[in-house]
Amino acid sequence: MDLNSAQRIVEAEAARTGLGTGPNRRLRLTLIIGMPLFLPVLGIMILVPKSLMNDVLYVYEAGIVGCLLHYVWVFAKYPRYAGRPPYLTRDLAMGGGFFLPSLFFGFWPGMIAAPAWALFVGVAYAVEVTRGRNDHR
Repeated sequence: MDLNSAQRIVEAEAARTGLGTGPNRRLRLTLIIGMPLFLPVLGIMILVPKSLMNDVLYVYEAGIVGCLLHYVWVFAKYPRYAGRPPYLTRDLAMGGGFFLPSLFFGFWPGMIAAPAWALFVGVAYAVEVTRGRNDHR
């Protein structure tokens, strides 16, 4: 086994477990920070005056949009399945997890965009795999 193969094995194992490295790490941190953040946001909304409640909600909704745009940015950087680091397709599809906080706050753009994003990543993967199988025949 050469050094490059050993390094790829180590990177694949790091990407599969824990936070991973590179784009996998960034996507997982985006999900870990953005998704459960709705609980502190809810607490802040309870504690602030009523005149600021909507402002707090708008900031969190902007954060959800920013998280989803980060997923789009990483996908644009690695559009082809063959050129992606290991497990990046799975991490890209996890962007659909922003559906739950969007549903909790009734944020319609997030309730539509998050599952649509996961579906888009899945369809893009299926098309590329199918296209690759047809090229080998």
